[in-house]
Amino acid sequence: MATVTNNLIFKTPISISLHPKLLPLFSRVSTLPFLPKFPSSRISTTPNSHNRTPVIPRATAAPGAKKTEKQERVQRVHSIEEFDSALKSAKERLVVVEYAASDSEESSQIYPFMVELSRSCSDVEFILVMGDESAKTKELLKREKVENVPHFSFYKSSEKIHEEEGIGPDMLVGDVLYYGDSHSAVVQLHGVEDVQKLIEEHKVDHKLIVLDVGLKHCGPCVKVYPTVVKLSRQMDSVVFARMNGDENESCMQFLRDMEVVQVPTFLFIRDGNIEGRYVGSGKGELIGEILRYQGVRVTY
Repeated sequence: MATVTNNLIFKTPISISLHPKLLPLFSRVSTLPFLPKFPSSRISTTPNSHNRTPVIPRATAAPGAKKTEKQERVQRVHSIEEFDSALKSAKERLVVVEYAASDSEESSQIYPFMVELSRSCSDVEFILVMGDESAKTKELLKREKVENVPHFSFYKSSEKIHEEEGIGPDMLVGDVLYYGDSHSAVVQLHGVEDVQKLIEEHKVDHKLIVLDVGLKHCGPCVKVYPTVVKLSRQMDSVVFARMNGDENESCMQFLRDMEVVQVPTFLFIRDGNIEGRYVGSGKGELIGEILRYQGVRVTY
């Protein structure tokens, strides 16, 4: 779990007054104690090799798999020029790039899962770069500072927003969902005004709002997000929303106003009041807290 402040990493809580704009909406701020800190998930990396060329294996489909037209959704690029053109063509859509090499068993193993993802995520672009294919692809890896493979980078509007090394299928799926989600029932909030609007909308129906507050580069936030998406589809009586505190200054100000010092933090809001909060990425604990604020008796 990450700790938050102006520079996003901090080791002690910060004391901040409530933003004036939020006073009419939040009549009280929860003072429930933070739960114990959860360890951040560590990413396993390929063996560290300072002397080998940072290039990658020929990514192949799973044994016995046949090529299909759908596999062609994974675009293979061969130079910096093609790479930059592909990012530009994607515009604001999420672009997932696997940097691989023909002698990397890990790259060959993860590639079929990326192909499968490309079939179900039509609004996400997928690119494969074989680092040992030519001098041009080696130059691309050098520019993108890729030293070990498999290496996944995530881009939006031609800017890198996240990267991972040595991840497995579950983490890849979680990353794609976290950084590319645009069609789920989870409301995406981009500032204080969005929060105000959402709260006002649900003062009439008195629905519980579960606001998932995180950061772009937060492993536990990514880990728990698929659960949030799944719950949003199953619990019609609850409104799920998400905000990344480091998206802009308005979001960062909201975190400070709400005294959010660790992420992910889930705020439980009803009728403009923060009834409580849960800090952590435990799926069972999160579900239990939601049920509790829905009036369901939960025993631990």
